[in-house]
Amino acid sequence: MSERTHTPRVQGSGTAGSGLVDVRRRPATWTGLWYVLPFLAFYLLFLVWPAIVGLGYTFTDRSLAGGPVSFVGFDNWNETLTDPALYESLWNTLVFTVLSVPVMVLLALGLALLTDHARRLGWFLRLSFFAPFVLPVAVMALMWEWMYNPSLGLFNGILGQLGFEGSEWLFSENTAMVSVVIATAWWQVGFNYLLYLAAMQSIPKDVYEAAAIDGAGAWQRIGRITLPLLARTTVLITVLQLIGSLRVFEQIYLMTGGGPNFATRTVIQYIYDSGFVGLRIGLASSMAYVFMVLIIIASVAQFRLFSRKEG
Repeated sequence: MSERTHTPRVQGSGTAGSGLVDVRRRPATWTGLWYVLPFLAFYLLFLVWPAIVGLGYTFTDRSLAGGPVSFVGFDNWNETLTDPALYESLWNTLVFTVLSVPVMVLLALGLALLTDHARRLGWFLRLSFFAPFVLPVAVMALMWEWMYNPSLGLFNGILGQLGFEGSEWLFSENTAMVSVVIATAWWQVGFNYLLYLAAMQSIPKDVYEAAAIDGAGAWQRIGRITLPLLARTTVLITVLQLIGSLRVFEQIYLMTGGGPNFATRTVIQYIYDSGFVGLRIGLASSMAYVFMVLIIIASVAQFRLFSRKEG
């Protein structure tokens, strides 16, 4: 007898009157694209298209004051790369980043460890540590400006009560940047804290119980279990914080205005001053693209560095 080739069939719910269904690959459909289209349209309209237009502005002398626009080639790029004020603002941005990133990461880790071990006060600590993060930047800046006030501020009042001389805080080149870093850490650390706390609470408790049975103390459990298992979270938080610190603008603009003597003027503020105060949109666009490339390089380098350490 000759063998017949049959189409594979599976018992199940098929067409009416038949319990068999053909197992065949269905043709690809574009149904899922309709769900993505709204986001894709907004992404292209408000991110990709402005980026392309901004890149075109870098080759023109476009101004917010209006007037004819002419092609200037690489003049804006040359001026950007040879501008001493831009390098000074880059240095200020680097100083803020170096001061703020370790504080924001280590402080968030410490607060998360405290909350994870203080079970009875957990809800109160979570509320207290995360609450400042939801404040608008204008409210935060106003609060800290009052506390830093040389004559009526809280800090100088406390120092005076202790017999010490007060400081100018935001009005001194030596203390302005550190003062902004302290205010920023109080305001922004809640987000990093929440990421760390969520990662800690996902660690199985059996691991800690087994370590305790083996005689490991509290600090040993933190050093041998908690910190290694938080390595990926630490990488994420550090990279996010690095990008956020490099892009600092609002709190410095509101608290110091870039002063005193441009000691706290960062790159974003210098780009803002060039484009919206100096009205030179073409030059500001070239600065923005140079700074974007620097952020990408720093982020990729940090990812590669942490990946090698994990390996």
